[in-house]
Amino acid sequence: MSIRPVKRVIKAKPTLEGAGVHLRRAFGDPNNTDVDPFLLLDDFRNDIPEDYLAGFPWHPHRGIVTITYVLAGTVEHGDSLGNRGEIGAGDVQWMTAGRGIIHQEMPKGDAAGRMHGFQLWANLPSALKMTAPRYQEVRTGDIPVVTDDDGTHVRVVCGSFWGTTGPVDGIAADPIYLDVSVPPGKRKSLPVETTRHAFAYVFAGSGKFCNASSPLAVPTEGVKWADTSPPADADNRSLILFDSGDEVTVQAGEEGIRFLLVSGKPLQEPVAWYGPIVMNTQQELQQAFQELQAGTFLQPTPADNR
Repeated sequence: MSIRPVKRVIKAKPTLEGAGVHLRRAFGDPNNTDVDPFLLLDDFRNDIPEDYLAGFPWHPHRGIVTITYVLAGTVEHGDSLGNRGEIGAGDVQWMTAGRGIIHQEMPKGDAAGRMHGFQLWANLPSALKMTAPRYQEVRTGDIPVVTDDDGTHVRVVCGSFWGTTGPVDGIAADPIYLDVSVPPGKRKSLPVETTRHAFAYVFAGSGKFCNASSPLAVPTEGVKWADTSPPADADNRSLILFDSGDEVTVQAGEEGIRFLLVSGKPLQEPVAWYGPIVMNTQQELQQAFQELQAGTFLQPTPADNR
């Protein structure tokens, strides 16, 4: 097994989105190929209702999949397909925008005023940019949790892990999306396929992610993971980008550590991105906005790939 070295540790940055929602953006740069096939990760944890209640009123999307994972509070959803719903603590919604959808997401806090969750954007490959839009809600009780002997808990939101498959499927990027909790002081290695890009996002506790890509060349005695090179410290709202390897290793701090561990197969395609529209070329991007202006954005097209 080869441990994935840490490329970078980045703190999520404050930003405003929607009608004035205060959130933290872990990444959202079209030139960041380290996270391909993912485009954006927003952390919308907030305990001040006036900072999030304005929400994300009606807006379009094309060419992406959005995955929203709620930890506390609720998010009301409505879209041009006629879907209406509300997801709460532990629930997930995923939406394949495909050739075009218009929707709104309106957050509401819980009794304590908390609105906590994440939204991840996954890119669609060129062959599926104009696929039919789809929407699905997954309730917390339908998301499997696997527990290892050392007390490590993993919620399998999407993909397969430790022989368990999550309920979200049909996403072209084939992501594995895990919510991992490692108990205080425990060291844990988690498998990640070598063909995937991977990142972790810490949102509770702290720990150290191993920064070693290989063991010492000629060890004279037992070599522990931390002996090979300095580990990367990570705490709340830290994004960890990994290099290649087939496992991620973390040493939990005194309070334990909880983080998202997400991986996907890179598309290695050009990205033309402006606001809520992500295509492969500037011409396709311009066409999308021309259709929005002309009122034809939601019309079926022959490029439908079901």
